[in-house]
Amino acid sequence: MGSVVNAYLSTFSGNFNMAVLLWPLLSLLLTVPFLVVLYRRDGWLRLTAVFAIYASILYAAGLVCFTLYPLPSGDSGPGITYGIPPILDPLNFVHDIARGGLSAVLQLLFNVVLFVPLGFIAKTLLRLGLLPTAGISLAATCLIETAQLTGLFGVYPFAFRTFDVNDLMCNTLGGLIGWALGHLAVTLTRRGPEGLPPVTHRPGFARRCVTLWTDAMIIDVCSVIPRMVVVVGLRVALGEGVVDAAFLDRFNAVASLVCFVVAFAIVEVVVPWRSGGCTPSGMFYRMSCETRERAGLRRVAFYALRAAMLFALMVFPRFVLLPLALFYLAARQMPYDLVPAGEKGTLREEGSVEGDEPVLASAE
Repeated sequence: MGSVVNAYLSTFSGNFNMAVLLWPLLSLLLTVPFLVVLYRRDGWLRLTAVFAIYASILYAAGLVCFTLYPLPSGDSGPGITYGIPPILDPLNFVHDIARGGLSAVLQLLFNVVLFVPLGFIAKTLLRLGLLPTAGISLAATCLIETAQLTGLFGVYPFAFRTFDVNDLMCNTLGGLIGWALGHLAVTLTRRGPEGLPPVTHRPGFARRCVTLWTDAMIIDVCSVIPRMVVVVGLRVALGEGVVDAAFLDRFNAVASLVCFVVAFAIVEVVVPWRSGGCTPSGMFYRMSCETRERAGLRRVAFYALRAAMLFALMVFPRFVLLPLALFYLAARQMPYDLVPAGEKGTLREEGSVEGDEPVLASAE
């Protein structure tokens, strides 16, 4: 993801840099009115609702920013002296794939993924049905494509971005996929705490892998946004051409590492430490990484060893993945699970979840 962000940011400057720098702040300011409405309606605010609204506005602002930029500048170029013709053939993607190969396929997938959060928000936050979600997805992409086709509704004399009918198809499909994922999430969490399956302390290999993969995506996404803000902030503060490219590359590498480490620490250490071993995705998949009840230095050692191994796995997967997989297949547990429990670390069985080992809980 780091190289993709580097390549993407290198194509923009000026007003785009400023937009990225102000993006999280403006999203925060736009969140306040919605929180006021919720507080007046309910009399209190849940932390999850605050985060959901901010994330939704952050996504909406980012969607506008990344689909309409870069804006034309100077006295020549697309949108100033000539326009970009629209692509109206719904089968044009076939020709694109034939010409561009993998890059064209990735572009189509990106257009689908771009609108998955919109469908998820429509189902979980707005509580809309499938057809209204499809309508919103289609209307949103039509608005964006029309802005591109009309030169930002007449601000520029010609189209400065490409209107492509395939984008309408891919974006709407992404919205429907997001709605389906939201429907799955709502279904799995609809029941009260007494109706939810118990959290397993002995997760199977498949559940461990899925949870780790989901956490890795959360870490990646959460590290990209602050990194973009930091790097773009440096560009805006120092100005173009003030420092050499080598310095910017080193700073970008350091910012990438720091943001990743912070996001990793929060997702894989802070959250599970405070949540009984459940990472953010572990809460969803109903699993805990703590196979024994540990306290004091033993718990610190467990999380330190686990964090070191997972960090190595995410940074050097080619060298770490196979040894860890072979160890689990032989021992039926991960190396950090070998950290012993304390005197009160006895666990009893509560039941089992299909496909996993027995579900355990702390002894009373």
